[in-house]
Amino acid sequence: MTTLSPTHSLPTAEEVAIARESGRALSAFLQTRAATQQIEIFDDKGASHPVRVPLSALRLLVDVLTEIGEGNAVSIIPIHAELTTQDAADVLNVSRPFLVQLLERGEIPFHKIGTHRRVRYQDVIAYKERIDAERSKALDALAEQAQALKMGYE
Repeated sequence: MTTLSPTHSLPTAEEVAIARESGRALSAFLQTRAATQQIEIFDDKGASHPVRVPLSALRLLVDVLTEIGEGNAVSIIPIHAELTTQDAADVLNVSRPFLVQLLERGEIPFHKIGTHRRVRYQDVIAYKERIDAERSKALDALAEQAQALKMGYE
């Protein structure tokens, strides 16, 4: 499993400024029709090293830099990744015991490796999208009811 562990530390003011500048500079190259771009990396001796980057990776890098440029911490998880229950709970912003209850009720599929539960990232995101859609539908119904009852919401 290749998962990058989240750092949970916010970027410094200097990192935010650099990310904004870098993101703007790189985003200009996203409009190209080329499948790859070449960027240069300089080592500590000032020597240039060209690196070919797929356009899809460049898009992701611009997204990451945009988030950091807004002062947000960023973590990257492969879609096919298998998460521990704590990692999955962190993605959903719930407690681990609550997540385990969701798993045991069958709301999110999981499998066990020995005694440890593992959850696919895709399944966690599918659950999150499903719950968000249900919440949005419930809020729409409440707003509609409030308008019908003339509760001052127009």
